[in-house]
Amino acid sequence: MPAAPGLVLNPTASVGEGVQFGVNVVVHDGVVIGDGCQIQDNAVLGKRTARGSDSDEPLVIGAGTKICTAAIVFASARIGAGAVIGDQAYVRERAQVGDGSLVGRGSAIDNDVVVGARVSIQTMVYVTGFSVVEDDVFVGPGVTTTNDNTMMRQDRAAPIRGATLRRACRIGGGVTIAPGVEVGEEAFVAAGAVVVNDVRSRAVVMGVPAREVRRVSDEDLLERWR
Repeated sequence: MPAAPGLVLNPTASVGEGVQFGVNVVVHDGVVIGDGCQIQDNAVLGKRTARGSDSDEPLVIGAGTKICTAAIVFASARIGAGAVIGDQAYVRERAQVGDGSLVGRGSAIDNDVVVGARVSIQTMVYVTGFSVVEDDVFVGPGVTTTNDNTMMRQDRAAPIRGATLRRACRIGGGVTIAPGVEVGEEAFVAAGAVVVNDVRSRAVVMGVPAREVRRVSDEDLLERWR
C-alpha cells in the first residue's frame, strides 16, 4: 500500500488489495475495507457516535467502492460493492447502502436506514432513520424524509417510522415525505410535492399535499430503460 500523507490507520483495521488513500484520511478501529476501494481526501471511516449508542459491529466497505472527499461513514454501517459515497456525505451507524448505489454530495443517510442496490440518491438529500429505500429507486436533489409527527413530543418507547420507497419509484427534487409514508413500486412523485399519504404503485402524484393525477405508462417502466 503506497504511503498517503496524513493517513491515520488504526492497526485493527483491515485493508484489501489495491486500496487507494487520499490525503488526511482517518480509519478508526475495526474498519474493513474491501479490495480496490478508493478513499479520497479527508474521509473519516468508522466514526463513533457522540452519544455512544453504537453496536460493536465494525464498518464494512465492499470491494470497488469510492468514499469521496470529506465523507463520514460511521462504525457498524455496511457499504456494498461498487457504491459511491459522495463528497461530504454522511452515513450513520447501522445504515446499509447496497451494491452499486450512489449517495450524492452532502446527503445524509441516518441510522438504521436500508438502501438497496443501484439506488441513485442525489445532492443534499436527507434519508431519515428507520427508512427503507428499495432497489433501483431514484431520489432527486434536496428531498427530505421525516420520521416523527410529534417532533419529540411523544413517549420514547413509541416506534419511529421513516419512509418506505418501493422498488424503482422516482422522487423529484425538493419533495418532502411525511413520517411512515410508503411510496409504491414504480410510482412517480413530482418535484416540490409534499407527500402526507401513501402513494400506490405506478401512481403519478404532485402538489401540496400530493394527489394522484395519472398512472405511469408501460413505456416508462424501468424494464424499458435498462
